[in-house]
Amino acid sequence: MADAQTPPQQPQSPPQVQILSQYVRDLSFENVAAQSGALPEDKPEIQVSVNLDAKPRGDDRYEVSLKLSATSKAGDKTVFIAELDYAGLFSIKNVPQEHLHPLLLIECPRQLFPFARRIVADVTRDGGYPPLMLDMVDFVSIYRQEVARRQAAQGGQPVGTA
Repeated sequence: MADAQTPPQQPQSPPQVQILSQYVRDLSFENVAAQSGALPEDKPEIQVSVNLDAKPRGDDRYEVSLKLSATSKAGDKTVFIAELDYAGLFSIKNVPQEHLHPLLLIECPRQLFPFARRIVADVTRDGGYPPLMLDMVDFVSIYRQEVARRQAAQGGQPVGTA
């Protein structure tokens, strides 16, 4: 039987994630081969790096930044460098604090990625090369690697050692 002095519990509202806006914070394309006049004859090798960042921007608002960098090289000569900092402003409500960090660095970038991928493809095509179609990114793996790196840095020893 319920205690007459205990107020009834309010049902918890479901989590809400909404993209308020998305935008290019910075975009750079350097066509090194065309500038030097030495277009590559061999198929270039392309290295891609992904970095993530999230910052609070007021009540229940967070800016998530997806930074993509692609460097194309033929042998030891750089063909092009493309860098994109693509961000989204998210409204996030009713998410427990312990789930907020992974949500910001896994699910939010996952929502931004298709748009950033298209921008990189367009800029490389407009630069005179075949469009660079980035492979899907495993944001869960990136998140886990970063958590392990931070734990190792704080503990002074690699994660998983006693």
